[in-house]
Amino acid sequence: MKPVRTLAEALAGPVPLVLDGGLASQLEAQGCDLSDHLWSARLLADDPGQVQAAHAAYVRAGASVLITASYQASFDGFARRGVGYDEARALFAGSVAAARRAGAAAGREVWVAASVGPYGAVLADGSEYRGRYGLSVRELERFHRPRVEALAEAGPDVLALETVPDADEAEALLRAAEGCGVPLWLSYTVRDGRTRAGQDLASALALVAGNDQVIAAGVNCCDPADADRAVPLAAEVTGKPVVVYPNSGEGWDAAVGRWTGAPTLDPARAASWGASGARLIGGCCRVGPESIAALTRAVAAR
Repeated sequence: MKPVRTLAEALAGPVPLVLDGGLASQLEAQGCDLSDHLWSARLLADDPGQVQAAHAAYVRAGASVLITASYQASFDGFARRGVGYDEARALFAGSVAAARRAGAAAGREVWVAASVGPYGAVLADGSEYRGRYGLSVRELERFHRPRVEALAEAGPDVLALETVPDADEAEALLRAAEGCGVPLWLSYTVRDGRTRAGQDLASALALVAGNDQVIAAGVNCCDPADADRAVPLAAEVTGKPVVVYPNSGEGWDAAVGRWTGAPTLDPARAASWGASGARLIGGCCRVGPESIAALTRAVAAR
């Protein structure tokens, strides 16, 4: 059951909406093995109940927007597991349905954001944190369009074009989603005020200025300190509500295969983000339900 208000209408309200946290983080906490090139999308075929349970954990924590398990899903990726085209379309739709079911049980408005991750995520080699894949905008658009169409047909409230490392890929995603009938948000992954591909963030964000299909723009999957700088910039450049959902602040050490350092995602940051134009506030990697509950309390207090 869809909410009564559109997400765009809700963003005009007095209080920012709280997003969920890292879906994979919660799935791992539930004991799921995500060591697969499809990552959390594998569970759409193998154990969709776990996906719904993870969404439900974030709803209980206070999240009003749930991001689907389709981030790393692609028709090519499903095909490598022997999943045919029609079944793959059903799995894309199932990602939206799992989030919708979790939200429907909440007894309050919960919106579903269908995740469209970058091309690098589908490669499962970490290149979403570099961008610059050697493909043209047109080639990237051709890759993304079938994913966008499958998710749009499933009826989400918004398409989340997320963790985008490169302005060229952002352009391709916006082209692929043009005319799909579903509103969008666009969020870059950034470091030190630039996209992961090294482009000026202001110029990259300017791509959505004047695009009425885009209802929010901002950053995700970045350090909280980078989010601090990006939120006011996104509001100024785009003139749109800002979406912000950084990582916990811990660092990934690829050499030893583990997270290091201490979390720096302080719920108190929500107040400054909200004051600077953020209307969608949540977390990404390593941000679990407890952190989302704290963010929910901080947003409500503001």
